[in-house]
Amino acid sequence: MYLWRLKRKIHVSWLIAIICGGVFVGIYAAQYFNTLSFLYLIIATLLIAIGLCKKYVYLIPLLIIGGVLLGLWRGSISQNQLSPYRTLYGKYIAIEGVVKDDIDIGNSNQLTIRLGDLNMKNKTLSGVLWVTVSTDEVIKRGDKILIDGKIMQGFGNFAGVIYRANLNKIIHPIPGDIARIIRDKFADAVRVAIPDPESSLGIGYLVGQRRTLPADLILALQVAGVTHIVVASGYNLTILVRLARRLFIKVSKYLSMLSASIMIFAFIAVTGVSPSMFRAGLVSGLSLAAWYYGRKFHPIVLLLIAIAITVLINPNYAWGDLGWQLSFAAFAGVMIIAPLVQRYLFGDKKPGFIGQVLGETISAQIATMPIIVMAFGQLSNVAIIANLLILPLVPIAMLLTFIAGIGGLLLPGLAMIIGTPAYWILNYMITVIEYLASLPWAMSKINIPWWVAIAYYIGIILVCIYMWRVTKFNLREVNLVE
Repeated sequence: MYLWRLKRKIHVSWLIAIICGGVFVGIYAAQYFNTLSFLYLIIATLLIAIGLCKKYVYLIPLLIIGGVLLGLWRGSISQNQLSPYRTLYGKYIAIEGVVKDDIDIGNSNQLTIRLGDLNMKNKTLSGVLWVTVSTDEVIKRGDKILIDGKIMQGFGNFAGVIYRANLNKIIHPIPGDIARIIRDKFADAVRVAIPDPESSLGIGYLVGQRRTLPADLILALQVAGVTHIVVASGYNLTILVRLARRLFIKVSKYLSMLSASIMIFAFIAVTGVSPSMFRAGLVSGLSLAAWYYGRKFHPIVLLLIAIAITVLINPNYAWGDLGWQLSFAAFAGVMIIAPLVQRYLFGDKKPGFIGQVLGETISAQIATMPIIVMAFGQLSNVAIIANLLILPLVPIAMLLTFIAGIGGLLLPGLAMIIGTPAYWILNYMITVIEYLASLPWAMSKINIPWWVAIAYYIGIILVCIYMWRVTKFNLREVNLVE
C-alpha cells in the first residue's frame, strides 16, 4: 500500500513548487556556506531533470536536493560579488553610483539615498549602498552622484552603509528617468487641485510616493497600522489591474489582458522596482497569464514560484530585506488564510464586500505580525479598525485623485472645484488616521524571540490545514486579478 503511494505521480506545478522551495533554502544558506562550485549547477540540473521527467513521489528528495544545490550556486555567486566590500569596511572611500529610489528625508533633514550601479576607481561593484547626506541640492531617482565617506557593514539587503557622506558631484541625466518625470508632473497637477496634506495622501495611493507626506502624518500612519496603503504595494497594484481588466473584458479578453499588463509595467516603472513591487508585479503578471489561458494557480505554488524567481534574480532579498518579507507574508495572508477563514465561517455564501475586506485585512495582519514585532518592537492595536474604516474607500480615493490630477493638467482654473470630492474623502481618511493614532492605547511595545515567531507560524499553518480539511475548499479557485 505504502509502496503504491510512493509510485504515484504528482502534478508538475507542485514539483516546480518543491524545487522553488529548495532554491530559497539554498540561497538563504549561501550566506553561511559560501562554497561556489559549477559542479553544484550540473548536479542540480541532473537531479531536477530526473524528478521532472518521472514525476514520482519517491523522487521528491531529488528535487529538494536539486533546488537547494541550485540555490547554493546562485547565492554563492552573489556572495562572491559582495566580497570586495569586506576589505573596505571602516575605510574612507570615494564612489559613484545611481540613485535607485526616491529620496527619504530623515532626522536633522538628512537625505537617505539608495545607491546602486556602483563604480569605484573605474571598477564596478555589485549591490546597493545605504547613504545619508546633508545638502540643499535637489537629488532625484535616476541621478548619478559622486560621494565620499566612511563605509561600514550593511544591514538587510544593503552591501554597505555610508553615514553623513560628502556630496561631491551630481549629474542629472537627460532625459533622465522618464517614468519618474511623468509621475512628478502629474503629482504637481494633483497639488493644484487638492491642498496638502490631502494631495500627498492621494498621490501616495496612486503611485506609492509617500516621501512627500508630512512627518507627523507618516508617524500617524505607522501608529494606525496603515502605512501599507501609501507605499507602492500589491494592494494598490491589484486595484489598478482589476480595474483595467474589468473595463475591457466586455470588449475582448485579449484587450483586457493587454490593458492590465500595461498597467503592471507602467505602475512599476512609475514607483520603482522595490522588493515589494517586484513581488506584486510578478504575482499579478502570473495570475493574469493564468486567467487569460484558462489556468488556475494554487496560491501556495504561486507563492513559492514568486519567492524563487525574486531571490534568483536578487539573492539579497533572502538575506534580510524587510519589505520583501512583509510583502510575501501579506500575500500569504490574503491569498491563503483569508479564503480559508471566510469559507470556514460563511461556507459557500460570500461574505460581502465589507466582510471580505475585513477578512483580508485581519489575515494580512495575522501573517505579518511576528515580522513587524521582531523588526520594530511594536504593534498597532488599532490597525484592524483603521483598515476597516479606510481600505474600502481607497479605490474611490484613487479614482477621484486621478480625476483631480487630470483636471489640474487640462483645466487648472477649475482644478480646485474638480478636486473637491477627492479632498473630502482624503480629509476624512486623515481625520480617522490622526484620531486613532492619538489614542493612548493605539500602540504597544512588544518584543519576541525568533523561536516564538517560528512557533506562531507553525500554529497558523496547523490552523489553516484544519480549516482546509473541514471545508474541503479548493484554493485554486482564488485568483488575485478576478
